[in-house]
Amino acid sequence: MENHHIRLTSSEVGNLWVNYLNDSMAICVLTYYLAHVEDTKIKKVLEHALDLSKQHVDVIKEIFKEEKIAIPHGFTDEDVNLHAPRLFSDEFMLLYTKHMTKGGLSGYAAVLPNTFRDDIREFYMSAISSTMELFNDATKLLLSKGLEVRAPYVPYPEQVEFVKRESFLTGWFGKQRPLSAVEIAHLYANIQTNQMGKAMTTAFAQTAQSKEIRNHIIRGNEICTKHIAIFSKHLQESNLPVPTTWDAEVHPTKKGPFSDKLMNYHIGVLSSTGMGNYGTAMSLSPRRDLTTEYSRLLAEVGLYAEDGLEITIKHQWLEQPPQAADRKELMKQ
Repeated sequence: MENHHIRLTSSEVGNLWVNYLNDSMAICVLTYYLAHVEDTKIKKVLEHALDLSKQHVDVIKEIFKEEKIAIPHGFTDEDVNLHAPRLFSDEFMLLYTKHMTKGGLSGYAAVLPNTFRDDIREFYMSAISSTMELFNDATKLLLSKGLEVRAPYVPYPEQVEFVKRESFLTGWFGKQRPLSAVEIAHLYANIQTNQMGKAMTTAFAQTAQSKEIRNHIIRGNEICTKHIAIFSKHLQESNLPVPTTWDAEVHPTKKGPFSDKLMNYHIGVLSSTGMGNYGTAMSLSPRRDLTTEYSRLLAEVGLYAEDGLEITIKHQWLEQPPQAADRKELMKQ
């Protein structure tokens, strides 16, 4: 059989491009963390995370060079000041690493089914495997330190039962059924995601240089606070515990380690992850009040993310992603 070079598909090029940006950002953040972390066990997890991000960047660079694809600028040493004062506690650095690892696992799992070339498929399978190992290390360390708060418990079903009434779907009116285990899991996870967002926006709002960026980040902080209250209300109505906040893990300093460009991009990543989480939760929550709220809150985050992109474009920070050829423009005389 004749050997021939197989081009990358749009899904492969696009996702590798996004992964490069995300990992170059992660390198900046993790390098700063490692300049300040004191706990030796946490340091080991951070080093593992940094090593994986560097590996991913190197692999994608080689693929792009081979394909003659322009390597994104991404984030560099210019976007981080390693000599800035400590902004986060060691414990927050560990919580952050696990949270971002969860996002990475979801992202890689979504990309893998849309990869076709052997080397790209192997890259994402390897990324999933190594990220699972990092996730496991971070989780075990959080549990050993008493920092990992488990999701609420529910009684075990003792027999099989079938839903007999449409009231199973009732939300706004009539008697509400108890939350299902899956609904609880997603409410709890989305509270945790917003707790991370709230802590990050608190830190970024303290240290942003531009008033425009600071105001945008403060708005994100307010959205996180509101969404936490909405999701917490559902758990509290079912007499279930609510995750604790992480705000106290942010140190009170105004001199920040990260550029406004990096902070604005990071908020966009968190917003994108949040929208994906809301979409998944909405599809798995039969109660009408929950699906309606997820839909409304997802739209709110979407508008916020769009405003963040407009700021990025205004400051010429947004790199143009790979896209289809503009045939209409090419056909003009």
